Amino acid sequence: MTGGGGYQVYRAALPEVCAADPAKMVFTADAEGRCEVFTWDAVSRGARQVTHRPRGTLHCAVDRDAHVWWFDEDEHGAGQWRFQPFTGGPDRPGLTNVPSGLPRGLAVSDHATVAVAVGEGRTTTVRTGPRGGAARTLARFDGHTTLTGITPAGGLLAVADAAAVTVLTTGTGAVRAVLPGGTGGRLWSLGFAPGADSEELLLVREHDDRYVLATWRPGNGLVTHTWCAFDTEITARWDADGRSVLIRQDRHGRSALHRADLTTRTLTPVPTPPGTVLDAATRPGGDLHCLWTDTAHPPRLTSTRHTPLPPLPTVADRIPGTHRDVWTTGPDGPVHTLLSLPDTARGPVPAVFLVHGGPADHDRDAYDGVVHSLLASGFAVARVNYRGSTGYGPRWRHAFGGGVGLTQAEDLASVRADLVARGLVRADATGLWGTSWGGYLVLLALGTRPGLWQAGVAVKPVADCAAAHRTTTPALRALDERLFGGTPDEVPERYARSSPIRYAAAVRAPLLVVAATHDTKCPPGQVRGYLDALRAAEVPHESLWLDSGHDGYDGEDHVTVLRRAVVFLDRHLRGPGRTQGGPPPRRPPTPRSARSGEHRTTAHTTERREPHAEGHHPQRPARG
Repeated sequence: MTGGGGYQVYRAALPEVCAADPAKMVFTADAEGRCEVFTWDAVSRGARQVTHRPRGTLHCAVDRDAHVWWFDEDEHGAGQWRFQPFTGGPDRPGLTNVPSGLPRGLAVSDHATVAVAVGEGRTTTVRTGPRGGAARTLARFDGHTTLTGITPAGGLLAVADAAAVTVLTTGTGAVRAVLPGGTGGRLWSLGFAPGADSEELLLVREHDDRYVLATWRPGNGLVTHTWCAFDTEITARWDADGRSVLIRQDRHGRSALHRADLTTRTLTPVPTPPGTVLDAATRPGGDLHCLWTDTAHPPRLTSTRHTPLPPLPTVADRIPGTHRDVWTTGPDGPVHTLLSLPDTARGPVPAVFLVHGGPADHDRDAYDGVVHSLLASGFAVARVNYRGSTGYGPRWRHAFGGGVGLTQAEDLASVRADLVARGLVRADATGLWGTSWGGYLVLLALGTRPGLWQAGVAVKPVADCAAAHRTTTPALRALDERLFGGTPDEVPERYARSSPIRYAAAVRAPLLVVAATHDTKCPPGQVRGYLDALRAAEVPHESLWLDSGHDGYDGEDHVTVLRRAVVFLDRHLRGPGRTQGGPPPRRPPTPRSARSGEHRTTAHTTERREPHAEGHHPQRPARG
């Protein structure tokens, strides 16, 4: 399944498994350079392509009756859920009479009751009905609300927003319970337990500077399992028995698995190699499926019962570079960097800081095609988990003392100074490359510290915080208001102080800005305004426009950006007069993954943000 341009695309994600027949799975894979939905039969070891969409398909699921689901969206991300039988057949709408909208959750009960949440402007509408039948409106919510699960019998639904988790009855839409996050921190909903009579909801609480497992069920209310607490972010899935839970913890750029038994109140480590578990799930029959990687090894799927799983594309050659951790002293504690050095390094080398998005995300010890390409081109790569990143505990995640964005730009500068002082990277050849919120930090760092960085690549960035707030999605407006403490009308100076457009005229480093014409998260209008500001100040720069949205599923766009960015950085960091010895850079291989925020949907739980979703809870909006 190789694209016509000689590249493949894939998403590092576990296949979804049919609860009634675990040999039947659904996954996404490459189809001529696009991401599309496939079925996988573990008995015959055969795959079948389900979707054939010009822009690719990403959201998919499989229900208990082995129907394959996917979200049929347009270039703006709006559309409808559709399904077909596992073995093939006509496409059908999941529910009829549902207007086109943004996907905010799909859930299918064991008895084929379907629930969907659809974003319509500034509201979210939850509808239910029999699979393929007429939809009935159950509830409407202001702002961004996510459907996070349905009970196996189909009697209860859970929906969540930034403030609370709400349990609804599917018959009348009556509110059964409202579970507030409280003043102590957030509350995340992770789905109902399996089992015909189960109505128990799994949650994670941010509580007393820790993350704690919690459950709710009718009659018992919310129970916080204080014996099952972690100092850094976790996410969890029910095991098939409905009494134990598989927990995945993010910690310092790596991950660990634990199994919690809610009956015996015991927590047991699940052995995994050092590195990152991108996803893990216990399947029917006790089989543990795991997706593991580290920086030097592309993701691989494993099954403890040796169930044949769909093949993942891999990189045939050795992954270049040497990899190490660096900790830099900072005002709120040490800043952690994953540093990769090229094999040709003999003393300080040109470096590219890859800046992750989110901001509630982190870089991890995991294979990244962009890192691979840069290392093969002779660059060092620094991935900094600045303040605000996940994986270092609640206090680190909430540390924005210097101002939104400005705190993170300070950390990037501190790490750069540390790596220069250690003799690892060249002071005159350090660049920045970020996507989405990472692209925002690139623009902000170049404008607030002119002369410090020698080049920057900002892909689909936030360039004007106030303008982005007015035209972005409801979820990201809510995120902005939490970060800044209000709207642009309420706290205009905070938005202005943290906005790259304020500092556009100060930019001195060569800059490449990549934007998308259909981007709803980092809208094109505010990027155009920033480019106008650069032109007005006569700041040299380059721009590249993609005919796509924020989360593209077409590999050609990713390859276009990669090639343009690597050539740009090579010219400005390693060009004539800059290279200090060593062989010329090798041409980078085409990456098999991209640093972008994309979503996946499961039939019984919720939307998750992938490929870097580990530790991300469903309601947490993120730009990149």
